[in-house]
Amino acid sequence: MNKPDYNKKMKELMAEAQTGARLLLHSCCGPCSSRCLEALKDKFSVTVFYYNPNITDKEEYARRKAEQLRLLRETGWAEFLDCDYYPEEFFAAAKGFEGEKEGGARCYQCYALRLERTARAAKENGFEWFCSTLSVSPHKNAEWLNELGQKSEARYGVRWLYNDFKKENGYLRSVQLAQEHHLYRQNYCGCVFSDWRKGKDQNDMPAR
Repeated sequence: MNKPDYNKKMKELMAEAQTGARLLLHSCCGPCSSRCLEALKDKFSVTVFYYNPNITDKEEYARRKAEQLRLLRETGWAEFLDCDYYPEEFFAAAKGFEGEKEGGARCYQCYALRLERTARAAKENGFEWFCSTLSVSPHKNAEWLNELGQKSEARYGVRWLYNDFKKENGYLRSVQLAQEHHLYRQNYCGCVFSDWRKGKDQNDMPAR
């Protein structure tokens, strides 16, 4: 069975969407958002939503947020909608899944937490569409993300923009843009359960 082509679906939806429609883009970090914003900015009026309670180290959270804000200041590609720092929400979602490998059931719970919160914020703030940068990473499961986005669309009545931003060299482009803007690129997703830095040489870890 062939996997859905979410990149093709995104293009079809963008062709149908009204130019200038408001879209709330959940962003995990500046580097990942760079390629996504580049793809969306000429069609939508984009606002970046920074909700990442999975980043369980407060200094790491602040550093990634600062880089996200700097990218937006330098490019002017989107507005910014902040969220308070609530790592306890991630720990509640991950309860019972702490021992899962990265990319498994714990990550699914994390995706669900962040996408549901994005859809709710989109509804509360009058956005017509919502989306996430997560699919630009080769470490993230685009099928899960789009499945969860569809569920949140049904719950809140805000349209989900299907996507797989890693396609068409999207991940490579995010790396290039991060280099152009001298953005900090982390080498782990953010949660304490997948912190690859512990007991390992950071030089051996791929940037995310």
